Amino acid sequence: MTSIRSVLTLAALALTCATASAQLKAPRNAAPSSKPAAAAPAPAPTEANADPAPTADEHAADKTAAETVALGWLLLLDRRDWGSAWQSATQAFRTQVPIGTWMDAIPQVRDPLGALVEREPREAIYKTTMPGRPDGQYVTVLFVSQFANKPEVQEVVTTVRDADGKWRVMGYSPR
Repeated sequence: MTSIRSVLTLAALALTCATASAQLKAPRNAAPSSKPAAAAPAPAPTEANADPAPTADEHAADKTAAETVALGWLLLLDRRDWGSAWQSATQAFRTQVPIGTWMDAIPQVRDPLGALVEREPREAIYKTTMPGRPDGQYVTVLFVSQFANKPEVQEVVTTVRDADGKWRVMGYSPR
């Protein structure tokens, strides 16, 4: 019989996600301006500002799509639909974590948490490389979740854009 630790290790290998670094965000206490700011004239291009940094996150749509897939996948776990969650994951995940191992171990990981109370996405990180994986498009989403038996759980779900263009889960780790 495979132990929970072995399955989590397999899932971590499938996940291969690095710890997310904090992203810069506007302070929570920053109040929006009541007056629109007057548009300043654009400075003339110089060598120093000829290529300004993009103001919008160029991967925002990818992050949103991957976050939606990750959340839907977590809902399968919340409903105890272990088989559908396994089936909808990437082929690499299914190869590394066989269905029998998954079906034996995931209830042992999730059942002690109790029912989901609340889940909030905290951060989504887009990468094109992952250790031990081919170059591609990866988004790791960190959710801060609250369960009936455990008030604070970080759920890390890593997704990848498959060859067919669809985002799929390739790893999961509750902490």
